[in-house]
Amino acid sequence: MHFFYLDESGDTGRDLRNPDQPIMVLGGVSLRDEGWNTTRQEFEQLITDFFGGEFPDNFELHAYDLLSPEGGGPFGGIELERRTQLASDVLTLLERRRHNTHFIAFDKRLVDEIDCGLALAFNPSRPYLLGFDYMVTWINWYVRERLGRTARGMLILDKKEQHHEDIERILRNRRREVPQTHRVNWIVEVSYPVDSQRNPMIQISDLVVFCIRRFLEIEHGHREAWSHEARNFYARCYDRIAARMPRQRLVRRGERGLGRLNEYLAEVQCQPIGQWRRRYELD
Repeated sequence: MHFFYLDESGDTGRDLRNPDQPIMVLGGVSLRDEGWNTTRQEFEQLITDFFGGEFPDNFELHAYDLLSPEGGGPFGGIELERRTQLASDVLTLLERRRHNTHFIAFDKRLVDEIDCGLALAFNPSRPYLLGFDYMVTWINWYVRERLGRTARGMLILDKKEQHHEDIERILRNRRREVPQTHRVNWIVEVSYPVDSQRNPMIQISDLVVFCIRRFLEIEHGHREAWSHEARNFYARCYDRIAARMPRQRLVRRGERGLGRLNEYLAEVQCQPIGQWRRRYELD
């Protein structure tokens, strides 16, 4: 069994013109079930070491608290350099443990401006739902094509009560209502809600999608006032996260009549611009 964690960053519901959150990202990390406990222990050791040898009571890593200029929650009053180093150490943990990532990002202005033009089991003008349906496509493809005939996937979502009914509708549609050859068969279970305070993989996923969103905001001109150091930090984070994603090109749905959905995803997807690694001196 492979666990696929999903969290979001930048979901503002129907407000697609929010100036503070112009981009939404849905994604997270994945790992084999037998790798969970070791990663949890190493993550908790990182946090314990960061706080001087004692794991804080009721601790939960929120990427915004960790990486905001002033620091928040348990990170309040701690210098930014130490906090960015902790974020880097968590990404190093992902790399060392060879866990993968999966994500999709949307420019919400484009979602607002461009009409998908299809009647679907969900509203494609809601970025979270568009992203969830796509992540089902991506994960089902990945398990089937990359992990072998006996592998199966389990989706684990952070608590999103406002999307619960839509998530159920999407899963029912993808499992029962599409043609047999296109049904989702390699995702066998969906688990939610989870207590993210007790699940470090959701917390790590929160860091992953937050860093992706911040970098794409920088890339698309929304953070012009940020320092050179901040821009390069998020570029390095994105570079490391993207390197852990087995396929970044869109996975197309093959059902008849859904060619337009594939086109729409490509139209509203948010990606880095051009020779971005060279601009940030990562080559």
